[in-house]
Amino acid sequence: MTTQAPYPIGTPGIPWGAAEVAAWRSRQHRQRSYADDVLGAIDGLSARFDVVEYGRLDYAPDSYPQFALKSRHWDDALPIMLVTGGVHGYETSGVHGALQFIDRHAADYAGKANLLMVPCVSPWGYERVHRWNPDALDPNRSFHADSPAQESASLMRLVAPFRDRVLMHIDLHETTDTDETEFRPALAARDGVAYEPGEIPDGFYLVDDSEHPQPAFQQAVIEAVAKVTHIAPADAHGEIIGSPVVAPGVIKYALTSLGLCASITAARYKTTTEVYPDSPHATPEQCNAAQVAAVCAAIDFALAHRRA
Repeated sequence: MTTQAPYPIGTPGIPWGAAEVAAWRSRQHRQRSYADDVLGAIDGLSARFDVVEYGRLDYAPDSYPQFALKSRHWDDALPIMLVTGGVHGYETSGVHGALQFIDRHAADYAGKANLLMVPCVSPWGYERVHRWNPDALDPNRSFHADSPAQESASLMRLVAPFRDRVLMHIDLHETTDTDETEFRPALAARDGVAYEPGEIPDGFYLVDDSEHPQPAFQQAVIEAVAKVTHIAPADAHGEIIGSPVVAPGVIKYALTSLGLCASITAARYKTTTEVYPDSPHATPEQCNAAQVAAVCAAIDFALAHRRA
């Protein structure tokens, strides 16, 4: 039996203060370029979609413009579909899957739906391959009033005018091996609690809203993704990441009370995707393709059942 080594920052059992957050931040280094990978792609899409700068994150010495893309011929008579990626910046296929969907498939919905697409909510985290922002805050637990996370607050401001008119919102995520080796140990250290090891699910799964579940919608997305990559099985306890599996590849969270991104609208149909890029049975290309398949299936189902 092995003993988990203490996280290298802070004192076990004591929540972090400003000094510990600063020490953690000093260990984070840029590993890839938001400007090259994301802004360059958005610039290439600007001839086909309206590009909206909806915020700017000033994290000295860096400054990150935040962009959304909208259907060019927006029609208030059509339903609104919201696609978000990169809320956790390190979750690569969320960002690149969103960009791939926009490039290859978004035009298919012209005249059928208004698309509002935000491919990278957390650019600082994207560059540093981390789930937190520089203040050691998780944007995907910060979608609530008076949010302390700039990433979350600016996205909520963008969506506010459309909040009650969005029919479908899909938020693109990954679950990775580093969740267990870095991010969950860091979270326990930050909060001054004991780290309890978990199990990373091997495959794609979805998170439904426990307060307003839409099982047929979730199942339609799962069936589409299963043609691209494998669906995560339940563990020995019938769970995925500690939550009961309610249908193949589907669990439920209380989206609003947890401050999750998928709670930011009153959409009838909402879901959070999770793929496993570290699986020996999936490639990065498959992970991107799984995200694209999920987005297309989610929009298609919402359009087909908009009057249900």
